[in-house]
Amino acid sequence: MTSAERISLPPQLAPGRRARILVVDDQPTNILTLHRLFEDEHDMFMATGGEQALAFCRRTPPDLVLLDVVMPEPGGLAVCRALAADPATRDIPVIFVTGVDDPEGEAACWDAGGVDFITKPFNARTVSHRVRAHLTLKRQADLLRRLAWIDGLTGIANRRHFDDCLQDEWSRCARLASPLSLVSFDIDHFKRFNDSNGHLAGDDALRAVAEAAAGCVSRPGDLVARTGGEEFAALLSHVDASGAAIVAEHIRQAVADLSIAHPAGDLGRLSISVGVATIVPEPGGEPEVLLAAADRALYAAKAAGRNCVRVAPATGEFALAP
Repeated sequence: MTSAERISLPPQLAPGRRARILVVDDQPTNILTLHRLFEDEHDMFMATGGEQALAFCRRTPPDLVLLDVVMPEPGGLAVCRALAADPATRDIPVIFVTGVDDPEGEAACWDAGGVDFITKPFNARTVSHRVRAHLTLKRQADLLRRLAWIDGLTGIANRRHFDDCLQDEWSRCARLASPLSLVSFDIDHFKRFNDSNGHLAGDDALRAVAEAAAGCVSRPGDLVARTGGEEFAALLSHVDASGAAIVAEHIRQAVADLSIAHPAGDLGRLSISVGVATIVPEPGGEPEVLLAAADRALYAAKAAGRNCVRVAPATGEFALAP
C-alpha cells in the first residue's frame, strides 16, 4: 500500500471503480425497482429508515444516495441535513426521490442540501442519466479534493489537510473526553543532506521518509502529513502518551532502517528527531496547545543529540520514549 493510499480521505470514486449507491426508502417496492435499474453497473445498498441510512453512510460512505423524502422520522430532509452537517459525510451527493411536485417541496429539497431530485413516478431513463451525471461530478470533485489535500512530492497529506483534521479530531476528542496525540518529527541536518547530495536526492529522501512513516500508522482514522519542508507529523486520535511514544519510536526506527547515506550527518545515515505530545482536549480549547507541546518535545530531542524520541509530559522534564 502506498503512502497516498494511507491518507485519511474519503474514498475516491476513481475511473473503473464501481460506484456505491445507497437507496433509502421505506417502501421495498421502490428499493427493488432502483436496485434492478443499477445493479449491473454499480454496487447497490439499501436502507429502509433514516437512522439506518445515517449509520451506513458514517460507517462506509457511499458515492451517491437516492433518498426518499417522505419516511417515518427522521424523514428524508432531516437525513440529508444530518449528512451535510457531518464532515465525514458532507461530500456525499444526495438525489431526492419524491412524490412531492410543487415549488415549496422542491425548495425544501434544495435547502436541505440535495444536489437534485426526481419526481415519482420516475422515468427509468431520466433517473439513469441523472445518476450518471452526478457520479461524474462526484469523480471530478474527489480528484480536486485529493489534489488540494495531498502533498505533491511525497503523496501523503499536506499541511492544509493536516490542519483540517487536527481541528476535527480536537473537537471529536473533546466531546468524548478522549486523548489526542501528535507525533512531530523532522529530518536531522537536512540542509546538509541537500548541499552534499543534491536536491533530487533530497526529494527522494523526503519521499522515502514519508512512505516509512505512513507504514507505521495503520489505523484508518490516523493521519501522517508533511507539514513543512522536511517536517512531518502523525495525528493519532484516542491514543495516550505511552501508545503515541511507541508509534513515534517505530517511525524513528523505520527511517533508520532505510539506511540512506548522509555523509554530512552525525551518524553517516539519514535520521529523524521526534517529539510526542498528548492532551485530552477541552471543549472550547485550541489545538495550538498540542502543536506547541509537540514542538517543545521535538526541540528537546534535538538538544539530546537527535535521532531520538522525547515525550512532552503534563509537568516536569521531557521523558525518554519507552
